[in-house]
Amino acid sequence: MAVKHKSRSLRRVSRKLPGGKVTIQYKKRKPGRAKCSNCGKPLMGVPRELPSKMKTLSKTEKRPERPYGGVLCSKCMRSKIIKEVRK
Repeated sequence: MAVKHKSRSLRRVSRKLPGGKVTIQYKKRKPGRAKCSNCGKPLMGVPRELPSKMKTLSKTEKRPERPYGGVLCSKCMRSKIIKEVRK
């Protein structure tokens, strides 16, 4: 095993080859879930993908199409809009 594969920064994935042999491939780990900047709750509708995969997604696949989409969760977004309107 090469020294670069000894660390757990790369994840180990078992893959079956066409000849029937099973080998271990080393792939990058996915980033953590996107979190609400206000309450820290994981955001729904935001994919957990590598930057190279995110680049191929369309704008609406990257985050929800609403005010503060991809930044605030729906609960925090509603309360922020209500606060702004009441000012």
